[in-house]
Amino acid sequence: MGKKLSTVLITGGTSGLGRATAVLLAEQGYRVFVGGRSQAKRDALQAYARDRKLPLQTVEMDVRDDASVQRALAEVPTHAGPIDVLVNSAGIGYYAVMEEIRMEHLRQQFETNFFGVVRVTQRVLPEMRQRRRGRIINLSSIAGKLSLPLFGPYSGSKFALEGMTDALRLEVYPFGIYVVLIEPGYIPTEFQNVALELSSPYTASAAESPYAAVYGAFRRRWKLSTSRSPYKPEDAALVILRALRETPPRPRYTVTRRAKVVSLARRFLSDRAIDRTLIRAFGLDRAAETAMPPKDS
Repeated sequence: MGKKLSTVLITGGTSGLGRATAVLLAEQGYRVFVGGRSQAKRDALQAYARDRKLPLQTVEMDVRDDASVQRALAEVPTHAGPIDVLVNSAGIGYYAVMEEIRMEHLRQQFETNFFGVVRVTQRVLPEMRQRRRGRIINLSSIAGKLSLPLFGPYSGSKFALEGMTDALRLEVYPFGIYVVLIEPGYIPTEFQNVALELSSPYTASAAESPYAAVYGAFRRRWKLSTSRSPYKPEDAALVILRALRETPPRPRYTVTRRAKVVSLARRFLSDRAIDRTLIRAFGLDRAAETAMPPKDS
């Protein structure tokens, strides 16, 4: 079995699923380091941990910046030694149709959700390889299995993350390192508010867009499907704890009932069948009628 994994680094861990995971792991006795960009959020989490005497410490880290990542990873060993577990949790979301998404926003989407994961992973792997032990847990999404209208930017980054993680899992297997994907469904967090703010240039002008009916259909369906979610960030944290403790871990863990259903549907249904289901669910058949040009009189 070897020595117990004890030192954990969580990126994007000052809010949402990352924060819930950081608190749970610290409560379970892991030495947790939390990377985040916001000084205010880092201070709030640090105060929370101090009041409860949790073995948790925050570090400044922007996963989009090489120098920031390097500084953070140089700081962790001075307090706790080598990193045993990396949880890549940092992520953002843009919701817009693909014809209209600006390239700078698309690059920002991938820089955080994909390149940021690769950047941090590349920094921790050499030492894990030398020690022949370690675990990397990447937070994907069920949107990395199935994309919805307006989810092209976000799902694109998560599909890329899934493909990269599958390759990485095989590449590091000879070195005793485990790599895991976590695929949550919808869980209400601050992430959604930030995503809506990032997406506001598109949603604010949706009425003038040729895709107005698509935006409207999505908005109605999304509000209906997310209005009564029973899940909390702590549900995802418990699954991540399981993925950390099971040896060997499963390659993928889903979180929420809907995520499990979508995963099964992706496995057993054809693309055409799934398209038909989503077209009906999001009212895109009615949107198609709205988008038709008027007939000549």
